[in-house]
Amino acid sequence: MTPAIVFTFLGFALLRMPLAFALGLASLVGLYIGGMDFAVLPQRMMHSVNSFPLMAIPLFMLAGELMVAAGILQRLVDFANSLIGRVHGGLAHVAIVAGMVLAAVSGAAVASASALGSSLVPSMRQQYDTGYSSAVVASAANLGAIIPPSNAMIVYALMAGSSVSVGGLFMAGVVPGVILAVGFMGLASFISMRRGYPLAGGEIGLKHVLVQTWRALPILLMPIVVVGGIVAGAFTPTEGAAIAVVYALLIGFFVTRQLRLSDLPKAMFHAAVTAAMVGALIAFASTMTFAFTIDLIPMQLTNWIQGVTSDPLMFLLLVMALLIGVGMFIESNAAYIMLVPLLAPIALAYGIDPLLFGFLFVMNLVVGMMTPPVGVLLFVMCGISNLSLNELMKSAWPFIAFQYVVLIACIAFPGIVTWLPRALGY
Repeated sequence: MTPAIVFTFLGFALLRMPLAFALGLASLVGLYIGGMDFAVLPQRMMHSVNSFPLMAIPLFMLAGELMVAAGILQRLVDFANSLIGRVHGGLAHVAIVAGMVLAAVSGAAVASASALGSSLVPSMRQQYDTGYSSAVVASAANLGAIIPPSNAMIVYALMAGSSVSVGGLFMAGVVPGVILAVGFMGLASFISMRRGYPLAGGEIGLKHVLVQTWRALPILLMPIVVVGGIVAGAFTPTEGAAIAVVYALLIGFFVTRQLRLSDLPKAMFHAAVTAAMVGALIAFASTMTFAFTIDLIPMQLTNWIQGVTSDPLMFLLLVMALLIGVGMFIESNAAYIMLVPLLAPIALAYGIDPLLFGFLFVMNLVVGMMTPPVGVLLFVMCGISNLSLNELMKSAWPFIAFQYVVLIACIAFPGIVTWLPRALGY
């Protein structure tokens, strides 16, 4: 049954069928060969998406859409520009800081890339070449899946079960996320000085900084309220996502006053479409996972890996190498859904910290969103900037390489990931 499922899925995927449907058809083939009742398919699908924590994903997406429609980006850009605009690579730094704050609002890399790209690339083109501008924005957007709240971490925690909490994973991403952001800024400065890009932005002044900070304060407080409430246990991630939506509405209607009632249907539609894609992947993949369990694949995989190596570090390196390849060819949500139920229990058997393994798993696939041939962020930026993939990759590879450097550092020094969540009691 398992070989038939795998080959059917790969065949449909190579024919460029949407992965959710490829998973569903592969599951049907497996059920047919295994002589199982087809009623298992809708039952498993319904069971997998009938989840209260899963509701956080569409709500965070809706909050991000509302914040973009409310015109927060210009305030974030003005705030970042007042702090770091007048340095080498200042406009790139502004994009990274804006991406960092937007990441703490939307939790989704693709949504951040669309918002940042359409807003910042035109002005960045006046100072930098298009490929560099697009690479910086794609890297800044990639912080959306690392800095909490993160939709990717919610999906991972859902698929991993009780071994890891959403709040713990959120906190695991804070320190590496800050390291990534600071590293991106340092890389942007180095490249800007090497290429002789001019200084941009006005002179930095205390009064101007205070004015822009005051204007951006309601937006900057949103991640503190939402993520802080989740970490403090005041509300669940799903309730925090609902609070984020209400907060975004209040900012749009009463602070920026740019959000209109006519904007709500479009925002809800975009959030619903994206959430439906994730939900379809989870629903169809759950049947495939069920079939794998019937064939005892998790047990066989555990025995095989433990026969190859008994060293937890070697197992971790093997998984990371696997995920680098997976991230290049498979959409990240599909990878979480197919691989987490198989690999997370094995990591526990090796005694690997579930928070560490979960974060490394997520970050590896996050970097995959910037690696060809299926790097979704690359295609988003190519569409916005009218660049070819080859042109964009010439500027993007240093940022991709740095993300892998941080990933290796987190493996070598697990405290980077685990210190903050453990200090907070996770």
